[in-house]
Amino acid sequence: MAIGKVRSAIRSLAPYRPGKSAAQAEQEHGIVDAIKLASNENPRGPIPAVVEAVETAARQANRYPDHRATTLRRRLAERVGVDPSHVTVGCGSVGLLQQLCLTYIDPGDEVVYPWVSFEAYPIYTRMMNGVPINPPLVNHAFDMEAVAAAVNQQTKLVLLATPNNPTGTAVSTTQLKTLLESIPSNVIVLIDEAYREFADPALGDPVTDLLPHHRNVIITRTFSKAYGLAGLRVGYAITDPEIVTELDKILLAFAVNGPGQAAALAALDSRDEIQPRIDDLLGERTRLVNGLTEAGHKLPDAQANFVFLPLGERAEAVCHGLERRGVVTRPFPGVGIRVTVGTAAENERFLTSLADVETEVASG
Repeated sequence: MAIGKVRSAIRSLAPYRPGKSAAQAEQEHGIVDAIKLASNENPRGPIPAVVEAVETAARQANRYPDHRATTLRRRLAERVGVDPSHVTVGCGSVGLLQQLCLTYIDPGDEVVYPWVSFEAYPIYTRMMNGVPINPPLVNHAFDMEAVAAAVNQQTKLVLLATPNNPTGTAVSTTQLKTLLESIPSNVIVLIDEAYREFADPALGDPVTDLLPHHRNVIITRTFSKAYGLAGLRVGYAITDPEIVTELDKILLAFAVNGPGQAAALAALDSRDEIQPRIDDLLGERTRLVNGLTEAGHKLPDAQANFVFLPLGERAEAVCHGLERRGVVTRPFPGVGIRVTVGTAAENERFLTSLADVETEVASG
């Protein structure tokens, strides 16, 4: 007999599936020296100033941190050019996504998000007994006309990851403006920019291009990817103060811990040191794209710190073959594999291993 009566929405949920670790692949395949290119992490550790800030904050771990992360909110507001009342923080941008769904979705409300996209979207939608509406991608990118057409009186939220995870494609603020002008202003539109720092600046900035004209826009960003702080879980949102007030009501107490707040502040102070690391990753992304294109792959436009190989039914076989060679990627069965941009050596190992695996798969 089951212990307790679990909500039906939770009982039917599949849990979030994180990328497989290198250690797990080594254990499963009896190998050593595996590399992980599965979770879109920054391959380089935090800069020394961040490490020092975390060590200092850890000495005060017996005290609760500032629940609202007031200083961090103020510094973020200064960075993006808004009043602090427009900024909130959370346990990574995915934590803010959960707060958003808890705040706005009633049972039966519709949530529109193109598919394939971020795997947390269906989890949080169904957690609240929401109804997912999923316009399919076209050429691995969002069909914005289909997204607009999917919005109706039952729609509560529209969730748009740009760049999109896992395909890496992005939409411009011009396209987003067209969407916002064609749907009701009481529908909340999330612009999930976890990978913003890797995208073409020509796509525009929703904080300056959209937020002043559309109060129903929420922009989420994170310190996990470009800043290399995935293990500290610090995300933030920029939106209308009314929405900030509602999201803050269900911010888990002290969700952004003290070392996380200290690390984020130090990272903001050190952007001149971090930017060259981002530039190096962009250069490695270009090298990966060129290598894959020369090998005959047709790739979606890569705007994040990963590339996506649309392998269709071969995805799982190729992913498994790479794992046996110690290269861990992220499979999307029947669709493709997502490969994080790593160090130069890791990327070279991936390209070499992929060529071997594809020869093996082709020969049956």
